[in-house]
Amino acid sequence: MPRSKEIQKQMRKRIMELYQSGKGYKAISKALGLQRTTVRAIIHKWRKHGTVENLPRSGRPTKITPRAQRQLIQEVTKDPTTTSKELQASLASVKVSVHDSTIRKRLGKNGLHGRVPRRKPLLSKKNIKARLSFARKHLDDPQDFWDNTLWTDETKVELFGRCVSHYVWRKSNTAFQKKNIIPTVKYGGGSVMVWGCFAASGPGRLAVINGTMNSAVYQNILKENVRPSVCDLKLKRTWVLQQDNDPKHTSKSTSEWLKKNKMKTLEWPSQSPDLNPIEMLWHDLKKAVHARKPSNVADLQQFCKDEWAKIPPQRCKRLMASYRKRLIAVVAAKGGPTSY
Repeated sequence: MPRSKEIQKQMRKRIMELYQSGKGYKAISKALGLQRTTVRAIIHKWRKHGTVENLPRSGRPTKITPRAQRQLIQEVTKDPTTTSKELQASLASVKVSVHDSTIRKRLGKNGLHGRVPRRKPLLSKKNIKARLSFARKHLDDPQDFWDNTLWTDETKVELFGRCVSHYVWRKSNTAFQKKNIIPTVKYGGGSVMVWGCFAASGPGRLAVINGTMNSAVYQNILKENVRPSVCDLKLKRTWVLQQDNDPKHTSKSTSEWLKKNKMKTLEWPSQSPDLNPIEMLWHDLKKAVHARKPSNVADLQQFCKDEWAKIPPQRCKRLMASYRKRLIAVVAAKGGPTSY
């Protein structure tokens, strides 16, 4: 049966004016050319609700009962990796049949949205305790201490791009056109391993690591790059070297070499890249290098050196000026992962 046309608001008001003037259903129906049942329904609505305006409609009854909703929320709270298809099967077991998109919408209304999980280092209880201890110990260190710390790290730069999602604007049936694809090469097409350092006053030296790095290679990198970087960056005599707990950094021979060369190191909690601001500079470096589209490893090495030297000192200064916020975040997370 076709849906009847809605009576205009002005017509409904006119019906009430005639009714209040003493006219009956039949007379109003004849005067306005409407069905008597329509006139009666409008007048009954006015008597009951005191208005002829459209009232909120209930709509289609929900298929997800309050009990089923509680079940959904409990399951995703217990295991956030549960898929909507698995939730759909779970509800089907209690005779609630709904589409998986309905489940996603209902969870969204309760503030639970599907998101890509953040990747963070796995932290043991020992790691968490060490991170919290480090943050509390250095929370009140003066800014001058951080400004005279030489931050170091190694990273690998791939020739053909970072592992991130890309999107293209294209028409249907053009997915495999050259401009709409991302070329891939076996084993990444090559990469370079680099060691770098920086301080609040700017970026230090960048060294390309050839072959496999062991303790001897690492010590040679420190020998050729640390002291010159300290001089270039004009660090005070009280400067401190930061390095992570990679076995090559903490080996007996490296520890003896550092002691012999009178390089004071900052004690460091394992699994804590979020506490090393050089990670932000690595991100900047890789973004700038890949924007230049290197075609071979030689280009990649040169672009790394070029772009590292271009990092503005103001960027380094801002990173160190806000370092205390990282420590506060670790304390707030009780040693757990942070947003850095």
